[in-house]
Amino acid sequence: MKYLFQTEHLRIRRFEAEDARQLYKNHLEEEMKQWIPNESYESLEEAAGAIAFYQSCVDEGHLPYVLAVEHRETGELIGDTGVNEVEGAPGEVEIGYSICRKYSGLGYATELLEAMTRFVGELFGVQVLYGRVMKGNEASVKVLEKCGYVFLREEHDAEDDPYGRGMLVYGKGCL
Repeated sequence: MKYLFQTEHLRIRRFEAEDARQLYKNHLEEEMKQWIPNESYESLEEAAGAIAFYQSCVDEGHLPYVLAVEHRETGELIGDTGVNEVEGAPGEVEIGYSICRKYSGLGYATELLEAMTRFVGELFGVQVLYGRVMKGNEASVKVLEKCGYVFLREEHDAEDDPYGRGMLVYGKGCL
């Protein structure tokens, strides 16, 4: 298996077809549904289709660039991370990450975000990375702040905010 980068506890790699069941399972967790509802998969087939799309983007080296997060010790798929373009803003991307409940609260999200920020900045020559979190998701806010992202603004009526809570936007320069 080819790993794109590693951290102390994590290995980050391209998704493989056999990851579909665990990806689907991870995104069924209540925390995932609560904080990133648009990232939940309706079925195992939908998760498999998403993986095929992620694979093609990674293979072709373009955005969205979504990767699997594996625990180094167990080899278990424990999350995912990725970046996508900010429409109309060349050199700027939005970053996302998730860690399943079993491994949350152990500092892995911070470890992942720090490493992914460096990786993406180098790979795509990104100037600015944005992290957007649903208002109330204090755990993700802490992760962003620990990684040097600063609060920029609050957004309302975003299509990825189905509850109407508002989205908090953080940013970090990469160059």
